[in-house]
Amino acid sequence: MELVLNTFGTSLSRDNESFVILTKEGKQRVPAEGISSIQISRGAQITSDAVLLAIEKEIEVLFMDKSGQPLGRIWSPKYGSVSTIRKGQLSFTFTKDAVAWIKDIISRKIENQQALLLMMTPLSSEIERQVRRSIDRLEDYRTKIKNVEGEIVPDIAPSLRGWEGLASKIYFETLNLFLPEKYCFAGRSQHPATDITNALLNYGYGLLYGKIEGALIKAGIDPYIGVMHRDDYNRPVLVYDLIELYRIWVDYVVCSLLMQQVVTDEYYSVKEDGSYWLEALGRRVLIQSMNDYLDEIVVIKGTSRSRLNQISLYAQDLAQQWKKYI
Repeated sequence: MELVLNTFGTSLSRDNESFVILTKEGKQRVPAEGISSIQISRGAQITSDAVLLAIEKEIEVLFMDKSGQPLGRIWSPKYGSVSTIRKGQLSFTFTKDAVAWIKDIISRKIENQQALLLMMTPLSSEIERQVRRSIDRLEDYRTKIKNVEGEIVPDIAPSLRGWEGLASKIYFETLNLFLPEKYCFAGRSQHPATDITNALLNYGYGLLYGKIEGALIKAGIDPYIGVMHRDDYNRPVLVYDLIELYRIWVDYVVCSLLMQQVVTDEYYSVKEDGSYWLEALGRRVLIQSMNDYLDEIVVIKGTSRSRLNQISLYAQDLAQQWKKYI
């Protein structure tokens, strides 16, 4: 369970082993047991006692910006206590195994995009033909990625970025064929979004960034040491590598909301510069929809687990693999 405080004036305090949420409507007491994270947006407050309770219970506290990405976090010092993982992680980035790993990440991303397009129901035979052509073109890029060779990731990174970008352009153009006309978009736009579809995607990806970064930290992995993305100052670049496996979850949730036509003018605002930003109602609906989807239990290789748990297990598996590179 996640506590999300994104309404101006909301405060979170502590009462023994529980949190107390105070809003203008009144108080709500929530036991700390069972809470996995606390997300706090601008205008909301948290007391030091509530922070200490979160640390005691190993509940991460995230401070979010208006695009849904974490600006900062507080976590238990018990996380990431094994330095050998991070030493092995750094060594791994300079091996040929890292080349195979990042190729697999991007290939699986494109495969996921193909799968989502195939899930959609074409409204006409012409759309069905267009979708098939797009899937074939995406497969061509998967083949290019599979066949490219290099000793270290920088040898092939420019090619991978180019093919990944072209594949994503094809994918999003094709996704438009299934959306109601008022939600169709010219292309991906980030910070700021130039339409409501991109505003929803950006916020959803921001939420996912936070969850992946948290899973890496808990597993003892340094999110600031990337494999393909460069080690830019103050950027969790490994998260940018790893999110490619899971972006499709956000795409699915956002497309579902748009296709159900539940998004109204109350969900967002348009600023003077033409940028689109989600308002409290839009954020609340998207956060709840994402959490419901991530908490859904699915069967993977014969084992039932939530999608969110898949991220944690993958991070733990990476940590164990990277320890071997010391």
